[in-house]
Amino acid sequence: MSSGLHSHSSSYAELHVHLEGSIEPATLMEIEPSLTANEIRENTAFDTFEGFLRAYIWVNKKLRTPEHYAIAARRLFERFSRENVHYAEVTLSAGMVLWKEQPLADIYDAIWRESLRSSVRVFWILDAIRHFGPEHGMAVAEFAAARVNDGVIAYGIGGDEIRGPAEWFRDVFAYARDRGLRLVCHAGETGGPESVSAALDIGAERIGHGISAARDPAVMHRLRAQNIPLEICITSNVRTGAAPGLSQHPVRALYEAGVPITLNTDDPALFEATLAGEFELAAAQFGFSGPELAGIAENGFRYGFRVEG
Repeated sequence: MSSGLHSHSSSYAELHVHLEGSIEPATLMEIEPSLTANEIRENTAFDTFEGFLRAYIWVNKKLRTPEHYAIAARRLFERFSRENVHYAEVTLSAGMVLWKEQPLADIYDAIWRESLRSSVRVFWILDAIRHFGPEHGMAVAEFAAARVNDGVIAYGIGGDEIRGPAEWFRDVFAYARDRGLRLVCHAGETGGPESVSAALDIGAERIGHGISAARDPAVMHRLRAQNIPLEICITSNVRTGAAPGLSQHPVRALYEAGVPITLNTDDPALFEATLAGEFELAAAQFGFSGPELAGIAENGFRYGFRVEG
């Protein structure tokens, strides 16, 4: 099922992957040698979105120094190389770094140095926690703007889309855009199609997840007309309950409606996902053909913010 893809496309681009969600148990033990495999397994098991957030925060709290972040980045880039990912835009939860009162500048500089050493072309998206409010969001945007010539290509908002409405960030997005940053937004994952519309209203150029758009033809039309891609993460959506089950995932409906999509892993360690696996899932479960998958793989490069130049 994947042979059709590989005859058309020999490499992948990953546009929606979180550094903190990519940390495998072996890497966690490298960062904190006192951890056991059993302890990691117990603290990263989940079956709800809330449980996933708890696991994500538990892992995040193990990152205490710039070197810890550098190790996480190094291991992720090695994974990219193994999985034939040639271009990646990796999200750093800068909002979590600030929340932990850690030195964001030192941490970012450490991971950017790792990017420069990697054979994979890697850029960074700095993410604020939307339910922490626009003042927090602006602090992340200001730092992102200061690193716009040093690997930061985009500013995004993640976190609870219900408790942190996109409208709060209109001025923050305008600030970021005016300073040369591209704009991304998690939306339509746990929120409805109106959350996707709100993200578009403030200028989002890509939507993280966005699967609830499938419930509103007008929102799908808007995505299609504005050529705004959804960063689809099938395994993630099923594991967190954002999609009620694999067979109910709307990836095929969105594709058939002409909405631009990319396939991504989101938090590959926590979801036990690979990018090739997401493409194989799309073929096996949703009947995507080799040429269709090749087109989706090409979308990863088409909608990347710094693929050329």
